[in-house]
Parts: sequence; C-alpha cells; structure tokens
Amino acid sequence: MDDFVRNKLTEWGLSEYIQKFKDEGIDKKCFDNLNDQDFPDLILKVGPRVRFRTSFRLLKGGENSPNQETSDSPAQFQQECEKTAGSDQVLPSTSGTNDNGKRQLDLQDESRKWSSPPSKRQRDSGPGLYSDYFLSDEENILSDVKSIMRSVQNRLTTVSNQENNLNKFLRNKISDLETDKRVLVGVFGKTGAGKSSLINAVIGEKKLLPSGRISACTSVMIKVEANMKSPKYEADIEFITKEEWKDELWSLLNFLGDNADQGNDQDEEEDYLDIDEKLSAVYGEEWKNKSPEDLMNDKYFREIPEFLQHRNKILPCESAEDLSAECVKYTKNGSKDGKERKRWYWPLVKCVTVRVPKNRLLQHVTIVDLPGTGDRNKSRDEMWKSVVGSCSIVWIVTEINRAVAEKETWEILKSASSIMGNGGECQQIHFICTKSDHVEDSDDHSAAGVRALIFKSNMEAKEEVIKEFNKLHKVKKHFSDECFKVFTVSSKEFQKKTLLEPDETEIPKLQEFLQNLNDRHSETLNYVSGAYGILSLIQGAQSRNMAGSTADVCKDLEEKISHELEKVRRPIEEAYMTFEKCLIEGVKNSESLCDKVLKSILQPRGINGSAFHKTLKCVVENRGVHKPKDKGPININVKLASYLTDSIDEEFKKTFPNERKCGAFNGVINTFSLGTEELIQKYKDVELQLIFLKTEEEKVKMVLSKIIREKKKIVYNSLTTTMEANMQDCYQKAAGFREKDSLKNMRNTIEQHVHSSKNSMFKQAKDTMLGQLRSLKDEILKTLKETMQKSIELSLKTDDYSLPDFKVELAKVKKHYDDLKKTQEEDTPQICFAQWGEAADAPTTN
Repeated sequence: MDDFVRNKLTEWGLSEYIQKFKDEGIDKKCFDNLNDQDFPDLILKVGPRVRFRTSFRLLKGGENSPNQETSDSPAQFQQECEKTAGSDQVLPSTSGTNDNGKRQLDLQDESRKWSSPPSKRQRDSGPGLYSDYFLSDEENILSDVKSIMRSVQNRLTTVSNQENNLNKFLRNKISDLETDKRVLVGVFGKTGAGKSSLINAVIGEKKLLPSGRISACTSVMIKVEANMKSPKYEADIEFITKEEWKDELWSLLNFLGDNADQGNDQDEEEDYLDIDEKLSAVYGEEWKNKSPEDLMNDKYFREIPEFLQHRNKILPCESAEDLSAECVKYTKNGSKDGKERKRWYWPLVKCVTVRVPKNRLLQHVTIVDLPGTGDRNKSRDEMWKSVVGSCSIVWIVTEINRAVAEKETWEILKSASSIMGNGGECQQIHFICTKSDHVEDSDDHSAAGVRALIFKSNMEAKEEVIKEFNKLHKVKKHFSDECFKVFTVSSKEFQKKTLLEPDETEIPKLQEFLQNLNDRHSETLNYVSGAYGILSLIQGAQSRNMAGSTADVCKDLEEKISHELEKVRRPIEEAYMTFEKCLIEGVKNSESLCDKVLKSILQPRGINGSAFHKTLKCVVENRGVHKPKDKGPININVKLASYLTDSIDEEFKKTFPNERKCGAFNGVINTFSLGTEELIQKYKDVELQLIFLKTEEEKVKMVLSKIIREKKKIVYNSLTTTMEANMQDCYQKAAGFREKDSLKNMRNTIEQHVHSSKNSMFKQAKDTMLGQLRSLKDEILKTLKETMQKSIELSLKTDDYSLPDFKVELAKVKKHYDDLKKTQEEDTPQICFAQWGEAADAPTTN
C-alpha cells in the first residue's frame, strides 16, 4: 500500500478502511483499476461504499458525471437541485469513520425524486490535503431543505397579514433553525515543543504557522479555522484597546521603577528581560526614560491604524506561506539584529484568527494555540479563561524525551484543570508527545533497528505519562481515566516518511479525531427536524376540522406539562440540597484553615524577602494572581476558595458531567416529554400540530442543554470570583505600599483583611453559589413551561387560513426527515462527537 491510497481514503472520510486496502495489497496502480464489482469486497457497508464510489468516480476525471450518477432522476428536478447547490454556501462533510456510512440514504429508492441534489466536486486552489472535497448525501439534504425554508420564509413575508402573531412566530422559527456549531480544541505547550508543526501537519497545511525560525510569543492566542466564504487564506487580528495598553504600560514601567533598587537575582533579571522584550518590540529603545503618556503618541502606531481606530485588521493572502510571513510581526518575537529594526506588534494583539480556505477538518472545529497561563493584561486574561473554559478537547503538547520531566507542561494541566473541568466543558485531554522519531544512539543503525527502538520508546513514554497523570489526584477530580489519552507523534516523519509510515506517526489518528468532531449528522437532523415541525404547523393552521379536538388535547397537554415540570423540579432541588450540605462543610473548613492557606502563599519556603517582595507586588497589582516565569501560578483567590471547591468537586462532576452521556441533573431534562406520540393516536385531526409540538419539545431541550452548559461554569467559578471581589480593596491597599517595609505591610494587610472577613466571606461565597443554582432551576422550569405553552397557544388555539399552502414542501421535508431518522436508528457511533458544540445536547427523538 502506498501513500496515495492512504491519503485518498483519509481525504474521503474512510480512513477506517486503510487496513483493509493494505491487507488486500491495493497500491496506486491497483487502485486506479478498481471497478464497481471490487467495491463490495473492500467495503462491506452500503453507505461508506456509496461514498467511496462517488469519490472514486470523481477522481477518475469526471468519467461519471453527476448527471450519470442520478440518471434516473427527473431532469427538471435535477436542474433545480443544481441551481440550488450552486447558489448555496454549503459546508463539506466529514461524517465520521465508524459506521457513519449507514447514514447515507438509499440511492436506489424509488421515490428518489424527493432526494437531495447530486454530489458535486468542489475544488480549491489551496495546497492543503483537505482542501478538495465533495458534497455528501446529508449535505445535499441540508442544502435542499435550507433552500425550501428560504422559499417558505420569503412567501410568508408576502402574505397580506404578515404581521400577525402566528406569521411572525413562524418566520422567527425559520431564522432560529440556523446554528453555528463549533467545537474548540485548545492546544497548550511550552515554546519549542512542536505545537505549530503539529497543527500544520494535522490540518494538512505545511507552511501555515511559522515554527523554528523565530521565537514564539507567549501571550498571543492564535485560532485556526476554516474559511468557508472565500478561497483566500486570511488572518483576522484583534487588538487590545488603547486604554488597556496605556494601563499595561503604566504597570510595566512602575514595576521596573519599584524594583530598581532590589537585588539582582535570576527571577528579577528574567522579569526585566521580559518587559524589555515587550516594550522594545513596539518602541525599539525609545521607550526608556519616557512616560506612558509619551509612549501613547500616535506616531508609534502608524503602521497599524486599526489599533487606534478600535477595529480588527484583516490580512487576505493567496497562500499559507504568504499569510505566515504577513502574520509574523503580530504573533512572534523578532530579533533586534539586522540593519533595519522592524516593529513587532504582538504586545498589542489580543487574538489572531487564521482562516484556511475550505479545510474539511476545520469546518466545525477551531484549533486554538493557547498561551500556557493567563496574562497581565486584563482583557487577554479574560479571553484566555473564556476560551479555555469553552474547549471541548485539550491537547497538551510536549517533547517525548521530556514528557514526564517537563514541569511547565504538568503545571499547565494542574493550574487549568478546574477551568477546563468543572468550570468548563472539556471532555477529553490528549497528551501529545512530539518528535517521537527522535531516539538516542543505538548499536543497531539499520532501518528496522531504529524503527523498533522508536516503537519501544513510544510505548514507554505512553506508560510513563499515564503513571504521572494517575498521581494528579486534584486533576482527576475533574477528569476520569477515560478522558485522558496519550499520543506519540512525529510531524517530520509524517511529511518525509523516512523511517515511519504515516499512520505510525499517529498524526492520522488526530486527523480522524477531528473528522469525527466535524460529523454533520446531528446538524442536518436538527435542521430538518425543525423544518418538518414548522411546515407541519403551517399546514395544520389551515385546517378547518379540528375545533372539536382542540379543547380536549389542550387540557391533556396542560396536565402533562404540570406533571413533567414536577419531574424536572425534584432532582434539581435534590441536587441543591446536596450542594448546600457540601458547602456548609466547606465554609467550616475554610474558616478554620484560611490562616494556614495564607501562610503557604505569603511566606513560601526557600524564597528570600527581596525576591518575594517583587512577586507579591505583582500578585496584588494583578487582582491576586501572578505567573512567575517557569514556575507555577500564584492565585490567592483560588487558594482561599479551595476548601469550598474541594467540598463540591465530586458532586459537581456528577451533576454537570462534561461527557454528556446522560446530561445534567441525571439526565432529567432529556426525559421531559409531552407524550405527543400517544396523543397523535388519540387526536388524529391535530396530528400536524402535535408533530410541531414534538419538534419544539426537542428544540427547547437542546436550548436548555446549552444554557445549562454555560451557566454551570458561572455557578462553579462563582466561589473564586466572590473571593476576588471580596479581596479587591485589600489588593488595592497592599499595592499602594512602596516604602522600606512594603513587603511586611503587604503581608499584614492581606492577613488582617482575611482574618476580619473570614466569618462572612466564605458564607457569602456559599450563598452566592446556592443563589445561582436556584436561579438556574427557575430558568429551566420557566423556559420549559413558557416555550411549550406559547407553542400550544399558536399551534392549537390559532387558525390562519391566509397562510400559503406548503403541502409539496412538507412532503419533501418529511421524506428527508424519515430517511435521516431511519439511518440514525441504524447508526451506533463510537463516541457521539457529532453532538458537541452548538447542537451539543440534542436528545434522540422517539
């Protein structure tokens, strides 16, 4: 088997069949001569086989055109489909690699006249492996249904009574069908660990992110996602505000002034070099002996008027290499050497979003290259916390030969675990050991000997990393063993193939993982289901034969709502009482042990007074938080809240599981049901209205899952934010000391404040969290009740005979819906990554 065959199967979303093709000895020559009779022997399942056949024909240079492929379809409908496909911006499919072929529709169905547009080859000029793609059946279904619903919405706006409640309700519902599902994959790693090379290799863009030549900047966040609107590579650069930069200048210059007379220890020297590097990047040597006001002169920012105008800078380019060169000054540290000093603007950058044209692996995935910890700049720090807390997957990258010994890597995991876990939505942590092809000197220099040594080294590294992870008991409060996976990768060997086959580098495993995240099935089903419900309501609203049933069915539904709301309320209140009990114990421990906690922070062992003076000064000036260079972060607020968070961690993980196997509060939201299937059998004349109610029921549960996912972060983090708010006056007072005894005064100020506040501060944190839990309960119950009552009112108590007739459109959408439901029942994916992101918790419809 050669790389051509392997790459094609990966590109077409069929990488699970690589081994089968390899076993059958299919190289490029054999591949080119395959025919339809060979396909069933290589791919047993019908869906993947159809997908392979479509891609194979397209690869053969158009020998089988879309017209041939659907020659039994009516010509008129085919032309309409092609017109629709040509007018839509349709994202490519990467539907998964585990039995996802079962999701493909039966192409031989007799009623194919209702099926989706024929697959069309979409080409892109970009060099990436995943730039070329074709449209799958589900994408065509989605395109077709979106086209239908746009037509429906346009017709609704033309009727005479378009401003009545039902018409406006319907148009809003159609608009709400669109969702932007996006999964965040956060990438942590020390400078030089190979993050950029890894990302480039995984997404198939060798020269996108610069690596190796210029030292990395530690504060700029880089997001990498697909550009589905343009064939160009693009960078969207977001700057901090002028006011934020002025505040940062003040802080940096004051820090230098305050520590001018302190000792010259190693930490101080490193801090000075960091500040010098940051200021020299923007100003050269001009920053010295100037005030923040002087340094805010517009002349320093002539090359970046966007910074002065509070807007983003957009850099469009024709190639990845060009974009990389354009972005360097905004993302990397430059050298002061050379004839002409260039300006480097990374200190002014909050975030850079890099967009890659039509990249299949990034359709619904954003890869975020993250700084290791937060930032002195408040807006960058808040963005960092927000993004880390929103990552569904985290990649922690380190060199294989230092996988266990690299303290900074493990510090990142320990310090961010609560933000990712109970305070976030991370479902899996991937510990990625890079440069796995590197081996120590060996007596056996043969290719086979070196390969054997690589495999042995990789296996040992995985075992050692897992052992190290098992020691992190506080991290494991947030993540189970199943959430932690180890990969040993080599970006260099993936490209060069000197010693290892591509699949032996484990890069294809990460590519396949991203493909699964991009699976489109739930997005298509959610949209089609919603469209089916809306069209059912429209047709039902025109019925003149339901008057006799309306009162009875409404009575049944009202009773059912009350019963179901009570079912939801009980487990939420039980969880509240459990948390209250845990927090009471947490308050008790916090009050009795806070002095011990403070001593560990304010009087650390092995650090002299001069060195710690500077550190504590940074802590109080930055709201109780500081990250010393090459050391673990200091966070007084987190430490003060630690006994409270410890008291609830286990229960919180059970109540709000990130894995979403059963949903929050033991899955009670997903059990909410009005029993519309039984009611349809009882009240046949309002079947269409009840179909709409069923789709609304599923929609509201999906919306609530998203609300709960966001609110649970606020609930958990409230313990720390309450500490921070309570300590703010104390920090400000401590930051004001500059005389000889300032270290002593800072310590005393913090100790006295905590001692005087401890009888109220921890109780306040407990009460704040419990109040937010009560508010969440009220919001859940209110959303369920009001949404379903409004839907009942407009579907069963409102007639509108002036609405257009959409009987034909309803039949088409119903056909798509039934086919998708059938394939969903057949499909049993390994992990339900398809439901992550915006459509994350869409429950299964019965």
